[in-house]
Amino acid sequence: MSTAAITAPVRANEHRRLAWGRILAWVVMGVIMLITLFPLYWILRTALSSNSSLYGGATSWLPTDWNTGSFARVFGIQAGEEALAEGGSGQSIDFWRYLGNSIVVATLVTVGQVFFSACAAYAFSRLKWKGRDLVYGLFLGGLMVPAIFTFLPNFVLIKQLGLIDTLLGISLPTMLMTPFAVFFLRQFFMNVPVELEEAALLDGSSKIGNFFRLILPMSAAPMATISLLTFISSWNDYFWPLMVSYSENSRVLTVGLGVFRSQTPSTGPDWAGLMAAALVAAVPMLVLFALSAKRIVNSIGFSGIK
Repeated sequence: MSTAAITAPVRANEHRRLAWGRILAWVVMGVIMLITLFPLYWILRTALSSNSSLYGGATSWLPTDWNTGSFARVFGIQAGEEALAEGGSGQSIDFWRYLGNSIVVATLVTVGQVFFSACAAYAFSRLKWKGRDLVYGLFLGGLMVPAIFTFLPNFVLIKQLGLIDTLLGISLPTMLMTPFAVFFLRQFFMNVPVELEEAALLDGSSKIGNFFRLILPMSAAPMATISLLTFISSWNDYFWPLMVSYSENSRVLTVGLGVFRSQTPSTGPDWAGLMAAALVAAVPMLVLFALSAKRIVNSIGFSGIK
């Protein structure tokens, strides 16, 4: 019997096992995607339903009493009487002001945090100074401190600085740097060949010059990644802006849309409006993340984070 005749059944069995393994992988992937996307679909289904029909049609997979009044309430273009008739709270909302405040806060936090974190990451990865590794270890210890533990001291500090109810007061606690951003950028900076900096120093450049003219341009991809993650995190922040902002002048979108949790005397919460508000606040970040997902994965892999 020839060798080909012997190996043919073995190859057929291996191909069959690979085919079944691939099918199983696709099934598992489909289940994971379904579990992930189903809450988004249910949010959309609730947002397109009327409050009066939600309880009666709770078992329906499609919107009940289809209408877009909830989105009209979110954008502040629905009259108070009409909003009350549809089960809303009747309170006004300045959507575009809240949106502008969120963009300003997220931009301030992103620009400041990425720049100062890059400076710290460069100092920890390239500069040699006594106690560098010890300070870096203590700095990374901040990753183990829950953010909620810092709310009270940050609030006292912002109050003493007179920045309560201001956009700067919302931005300042996270605008300088964070341990994760420093760690992320330091991992990338350590992969940059030292010979490039040594050559630049021989040509008369300085450490500061190397940072601005060499390291930062070469780090465009990871810095774009950390900027995106920082922007999304700042956009979705809720508890800290809720503590600091008291008026519409400094209210961000996530806090402003909380008005839909209010209950009217005759009905419960405005569930349709609340789901529409959640969708409006989440969609821009979902789209931004989807468009940049490949770059984020590539940057994390190249930086050496496991």
